[in-house]
Amino acid sequence: MQRPLPMQPTIVLLKEGTDTSQGNPQLLSNISACLAIAETLASTLGPRGMDKLIVSDRGEAQITNDGATILKLLDIVHPAARTLVDIARAQDAEVGDGTTSVVLLAAQFLKEVRGMIEEGVSPHIIMKGFRKASQLALDRITQLQITVDKSDPERFHSLLLKCASTSMSSKLIHSEKPFFSKMVVDAVESLDPDDLDESLIGIKKIAGGGMQDSQLIQGVAFKKTFTYAGAEQQPKYFKNPSILCLNVELELKAEKDNAEVRVEAVSEYQAIVDAEWEIIYRKLQAIEKTGAKVVLSKLPIGDLATQWFADRDIFCAGRVAAGDLRRVVQAVGGSIQSTCSDILPEHLGTCGVFEEKQIGGERYNIFEHCPKAKTCTLILRGGAEQFIEEVERSLHDAIMVVKRALRNGEVVAGGGAIEMELSAHIRQHALSIPGKLQLIMIAFAKALEIIPRQICDNAGLDATDILNKLRMRHKNGEKWFGVDVDGTEGIRDNLEAFVWEPSLIKLNAISSATEAACLILSIDETVRNPQSEAPNPGPQAPAGSAQRALRGRGRGMPRR
Repeated sequence: MQRPLPMQPTIVLLKEGTDTSQGNPQLLSNISACLAIAETLASTLGPRGMDKLIVSDRGEAQITNDGATILKLLDIVHPAARTLVDIARAQDAEVGDGTTSVVLLAAQFLKEVRGMIEEGVSPHIIMKGFRKASQLALDRITQLQITVDKSDPERFHSLLLKCASTSMSSKLIHSEKPFFSKMVVDAVESLDPDDLDESLIGIKKIAGGGMQDSQLIQGVAFKKTFTYAGAEQQPKYFKNPSILCLNVELELKAEKDNAEVRVEAVSEYQAIVDAEWEIIYRKLQAIEKTGAKVVLSKLPIGDLATQWFADRDIFCAGRVAAGDLRRVVQAVGGSIQSTCSDILPEHLGTCGVFEEKQIGGERYNIFEHCPKAKTCTLILRGGAEQFIEEVERSLHDAIMVVKRALRNGEVVAGGGAIEMELSAHIRQHALSIPGKLQLIMIAFAKALEIIPRQICDNAGLDATDILNKLRMRHKNGEKWFGVDVDGTEGIRDNLEAFVWEPSLIKLNAISSATEAACLILSIDETVRNPQSEAPNPGPQAPAGSAQRALRGRGRGMPRR
């Protein structure tokens, strides 16, 4: 008689309720999630891209067509689709522009190979083909990019203007491109050429007025801070003043707030009060001795100090934001002092003109003609608040693009020209490779055409017709032909039309999109913890803590 097989125990590895999805269906589901995100962003690409109105759960509305901003505002919960959010953010931080392009490319790479995955092609072969095609594309960009001669300042300046206006052509401010391009290039050129720290470009938004009322101040401007009575008696205009920047509180401090003082007689109390006044007067006299005419502090300047300065024709402002104070020091020289004693002349800064003036509905303190100016301030004007915020985002992209062009100086033609050239180059190379890799590289080449195709779709042009014309031109060696949304022909030489972009944008976009696509292709299983689905209640209290808390309530604590 045959012995019965022993019962196999059920092995439970994961908590009850844990959701696991694996295999090809999981991979195809991830690809579909990425395509859904790309579909949202697709209509924002190019000079005729549409804007998105995004309303938060608090009812705040934002109008934008910046890819990174849209993805930040959309609360995306799909774990694989978040990869696209990360690459858009990385592109924004690294280069500043091309955030929509990088998401569209990554999603299109996945879309082109979805059919192969359904037919059972191994994701690893697809990843190998993608990496090979990506390397070919990057090498081709490096080979084609045009290095601009920096020795001719005028020509280089005009290159920067072209790069800035190309970046703005898809934004809300495209109608004012010449005005804002000049402003952005002048702003970036005012920075220290060694580090080009864009955080030293202050951007202040004032509602009201038109876009043309925006201005660039070669120095620092910040909104008038909270002041006490006496501030109106202070002078509001100086020529060549000495400027002292402090991190000191100039307020009359009652020591009873900070310490327990026991006094036996009224005279002793009076001595304490006199000492408090003596301390602040000593600080104020030390500041006056330095000869400073403008005193700024990160900490509050009280009503006593404000009136004291007003009596001596000194301007003061307390509670100045740390970023603004840092930019003032960069512009006027000197350094931020943490004490009022031992302040030497080299610790003070100076500027050509200081004035407090009204801009729109706000009063601003403005430092101009600064000798050490490695900083500047853009004052943006416009009707609606959302509009000014979108102008700020557009200028941030343009500033980053100009910064990269200034540092690298290599450009390629935009408007889909470089993508069509890379597509033609990879197709040609793929024909020399046998096997499945050939199909994968051709799929990669086809995916690159999404950029010119989407630009055409958004501009209302016949994409199929224009792409056929572009393929023919690129086959004949006319490598800078791209989409023209304004002309009757629909295509033009975008290098001659000055649609220029730093090559770094394209290099970064293609390598990031390829890496993201490979990352999503390499995921074949998602394990979802049931706890991660629930709203986070916070960490649990240790056992017995509730009883301990109740034990001491309502009666004095026992002595130890």
